[in-house]
Amino acid sequence: MSHSLRIPDLSIPTRPESAAGQPTGVGPGDAGDPAVNAVDVIRVEGGARLAGTVHVVGAKNSALKLMAAALLAPGQSMITNVPRITDIAIMGEVLRRLGCDVRFDTDDPVDPMVAGGGVARSRSVVIDVPEEPGVEADYDLVRRLRASICVLGPLLARRGHVRVAHPGGDAIGSRGLDMHIAGLTRMGAEISGEHGFVIAAAPAGLHGAEIMLDFPSVGATENLVMAAVLARGETVIDNAAREPEIVDICSMLIRMGARISGEGTSTLHIEGVPALTPVRHATVGDRIVAGTWAFGAAMTRGDVTVTGADPAFLEVALDKLVTGGALVETRPDAFRVRVDERPTAVDVVTLPYPGFATDLLPMAIGLAAVSDGASLITENIFDGRFMFANEMMRLGADIKTDGHHAVVRGRERLSGAPVRATDIRAGAGLIIAGLCADGVTEVSHVHHVDRGYPDFVADLRALGVEVERGRTTEEPALEI
Repeated sequence: MSHSLRIPDLSIPTRPESAAGQPTGVGPGDAGDPAVNAVDVIRVEGGARLAGTVHVVGAKNSALKLMAAALLAPGQSMITNVPRITDIAIMGEVLRRLGCDVRFDTDDPVDPMVAGGGVARSRSVVIDVPEEPGVEADYDLVRRLRASICVLGPLLARRGHVRVAHPGGDAIGSRGLDMHIAGLTRMGAEISGEHGFVIAAAPAGLHGAEIMLDFPSVGATENLVMAAVLARGETVIDNAAREPEIVDICSMLIRMGARISGEGTSTLHIEGVPALTPVRHATVGDRIVAGTWAFGAAMTRGDVTVTGADPAFLEVALDKLVTGGALVETRPDAFRVRVDERPTAVDVVTLPYPGFATDLLPMAIGLAAVSDGASLITENIFDGRFMFANEMMRLGADIKTDGHHAVVRGRERLSGAPVRATDIRAGAGLIIAGLCADGVTEVSHVHHVDRGYPDFVADLRALGVEVERGRTTEEPALEI
């Protein structure tokens, strides 16, 4: 049995290390057979009931954009409560290659009586931004982290020109940049593409504009807000995203000296200012990680208290759990989910915030797979979100998909099997589904999970799960 993953430094991790600091296995490019492909796996013993308290740190989807927002002000900004995950490491390297000095400091550990206690799950990141940051974000990093496209807006506002590689990211469907480009064009940018790069220039500077988004895109809203805060005049963004992470970035920008109103609503007003100043800002708690544990408690008929996240950001999701038979208690910074009997089936429709979050869809399908009755699950955000359904079916889930709908008929128990994580949330959902299965479930390619959950294994273990992390090898691709 290998030890759980530890990332001793938030430079770009290469492969997991044991407690002694040594690699736990052989990976591509390591000494040994170059044809061997080693992947990380998490194995869980079925029949577990999640019980205890788990602490949630800062939101990945907020911290990444806060780091990009630091580019708007020369000098040293500090962002606290940043999750210790690989995506943050990649964004740190993106900023370093843009000329910033990036340093990670360990925050105080959480309460040792809480799941994962005594281990720092969050860090502070200090970003020292030069007067003239670089203007090119290259492909080898951007392809690993789609969120790095969010440097487009601030760099264009600061430098007047920028080249950003077209992003990659999770394989959960098409996520184009049309709204980013259309909005920046209305603000005076000239945008083209060549050789896999998005190239933007504003020789006369950006100016305010009225922008109507076709869809309340989080990424487009973030990029346009960060561009608008230094543009001349007023920018109005209608049909803007309303997520708590949008409010968080607006809060940081306002502290930096930006003039923004309407955050948390569908209309944002931004009055451009000549310059911003660096600040210290704390990242909002991660509602998606919190929701993962909430659904985990319901699926395993457990009793879990989640601290560090505002339950108001999960109102629809928690209401679904109550409808399915859960007892939910809330306070401003925590909530408790307890389920004593088999949950009953509920229908779920994903929608932009404040609707049911698409990132919780794998957990909703996992709950439906073990609930009493049939559930209709509808995905309205990403056209590829159901890709992981085949992996859930390997665990015995009864799922029929048709376009953006899935009908899930619940079973008393699932059956342990080897499955593969296809993205961050699918990986977490499969691991928790394995807790509801007979036997052992092995989830491979859990590097995806590392991108969104700080030390998922330690939290599972502290909540009563028999779990181990290790490495295994895949069959090499056959040459034709």
